[in-house]
Amino acid sequence: MFRTIKRNIMRMFREYLVYHHSSMEYRAKILTLMVSSNDEICDCEREKLQEIASKTYGDDIDRVVLLIETVLEYHNKIVTNNGLDFEHLIQIVARETKEVKRFANKIDMKLLLELHKCMIKEEDILFQRRILEFLQELKDEYGEKNNK
Repeated sequence: MFRTIKRNIMRMFREYLVYHHSSMEYRAKILTLMVSSNDEICDCEREKLQEIASKTYGDDIDRVVLLIETVLEYHNKIVTNNGLDFEHLIQIVARETKEVKRFANKIDMKLLLELHKCMIKEEDILFQRRILEFLQELKDEYGEKNNK
């Protein structure tokens, strides 16, 4: 019960309570691009999200849970057309990467390819490939080696 209340408070006030919340939200937006490419999150994607969040934040269970919940929140906004659509999310990711160049280093293509393995339909595979190419271009253009 206490843990649920704590998570809800963290989710509502993550801007103020979560250390480096902008970095965590950026990661959530990237993951949302991947899982929202086919309008639903399958069991495989849920498992991969859990693995990715655990690899990213290790033993910090609160951040792991918050990352997953943030991805699900963004996904729900896209699916229900509640103030966010897929194209707008792409624009947000591009703008944030351009404005905060260190975010480009948070694009972990190896982890994102894990989510790509969950795709079954050919059209979903192709669409997700384009998303991966877009993210790779952002990483190449704004990543660490290009900012020295």
